[in-house]
Amino acid sequence: MRTRLACGARIAAFFGAALSLVSCGGRDGPDGGTKPLLVFCAAGLKAPVEDLAQAFRKEHGVEVQIQYGGSGTLLASLKVSRSGDLYLPADASYLDDTQGGPLVDEILPLAHQTPVLAVRQGNPLKIAGVADLARPDVRVSLANPEAAAIGRVVREALRAAGAWDAVEENIRAHGVFKPTVNESLNDLKLGAVDAAVVWDSLARQHPEIEALPAPEFAHGRAEVSAAVLKSSAQPTLALRFARYLNSRVGNASFKRNGFEPVEGDAWAWEPEITFFCGAVNRRAVDEIINAFAAREGVRINTVYNGCGILTGQMKAIREGPSGGQGFPDIYLACDRYYLDNVKDWFQDGVDVSRAAIVIAVQKGNPSGIRSLRDLARPGLRVAVGQPEQCTIGALTRTMLEKEGLYDAIMSNVVMQAASSAMIVPTVTTRSVDAAIAYITDTLASTQSVEVVTIESPFAVAVQPFAVARSSDHKYLGQRLFRAIAAGRSSFEKAGFTFTAGAGGGPGGTPAP
Repeated sequence: MRTRLACGARIAAFFGAALSLVSCGGRDGPDGGTKPLLVFCAAGLKAPVEDLAQAFRKEHGVEVQIQYGGSGTLLASLKVSRSGDLYLPADASYLDDTQGGPLVDEILPLAHQTPVLAVRQGNPLKIAGVADLARPDVRVSLANPEAAAIGRVVREALRAAGAWDAVEENIRAHGVFKPTVNESLNDLKLGAVDAAVVWDSLARQHPEIEALPAPEFAHGRAEVSAAVLKSSAQPTLALRFARYLNSRVGNASFKRNGFEPVEGDAWAWEPEITFFCGAVNRRAVDEIINAFAAREGVRINTVYNGCGILTGQMKAIREGPSGGQGFPDIYLACDRYYLDNVKDWFQDGVDVSRAAIVIAVQKGNPSGIRSLRDLARPGLRVAVGQPEQCTIGALTRTMLEKEGLYDAIMSNVVMQAASSAMIVPTVTTRSVDAAIAYITDTLASTQSVEVVTIESPFAVAVQPFAVARSSDHKYLGQRLFRAIAAGRSSFEKAGFTFTAGAGGGPGGTPAP
């Protein structure tokens, strides 16, 4: 009972004891011929994850094999083996150094849990709080900080409270460090110890123990997550099971088992989302969207158009008889001007890129246009965007007004296009002498069009990404943002200045 386990050299000795493999039957999923999913899962998550794996097999015919252990032990094993499909640690801090590295791709939050001080019913030793864990007459069981998430979280919390050294000394002298939180709980249930520190979720599953409040643990709230491993040979299937865990089906199971679940997405094997996207962004995001949809196994209905038209559609949907059905799940605007027009329907947006507004002229610049003011010369034919239908039109109007040139230049406007993509072709067909356009729209016509820079602080558009408050697939939308935020080369190739990743994600989520 009083045998102690060292925090360093002996970890390897309990790899085998700390890991257990549970197979949740079934053979092939709907795709046919799928291999079993291999999931590395923190032991404290066993109750909801095993239930959900069984339900997933029953509903979709996919076998899920689960290897349980301490979060740290599992991660150490993954770093060596580079195998498996999913990793579910009990605390997201284990993923801090893995995403974007050699181990982990997508991360989906599942639930939250907090450490509590557990004693047997009736609290025979009258343990009142964390300070009593240092009493020599109190035998304490705690999962090893080097092996399990709760041990690491508790160690950090008690260090912050100045209590760790005394508690650790008492555990080494009179208690025990165990590989997993489940084993600490079993020590308490069997009477081998007088107290244990366990997750509140685990304590709720066992009414025969009593959980005591411990203010020192208030900042130890942990986020449970599912991470898709780079080693997965079937990432789409792994993502489907991760989405199932994150979904409202998964939420219900985590809640039944004492966790505080996130508000997850609606469940569908192949979810369908609608993406309203300002036309200027198309060349930058088209390939990203297609690759994302293929990897996730989802359908994305992308609607490209001028943002005035898109926001007009949004308002029609909201005010129409459909009750909002058909409203987009996500929106990538041509400029914040149009996201601001519908901001009440979306979570906080995040800027993805910037596009310069320029003057497009015919090759060789036969009219000798050098500045914005030159567009007011008598007899010049000019094309601009229609301000009520597209962002470039609205931004052009604002820019000309701010520069005091609106009336002079608008008297030369002979064409107003409904979309940014329709402006540059008016120059290539020689229908006009010059057009005010995004620089991104000129890149496809470099053989016949030249660009004149506009020296104005208003000659720029900023493209924000936002997730609809009404969407049933907010986490899916946030992962699409992360895919877009990883697409710097696509945006720069399309002529944008890339800014994504400088702050948080949509809706206040962490930056990718």
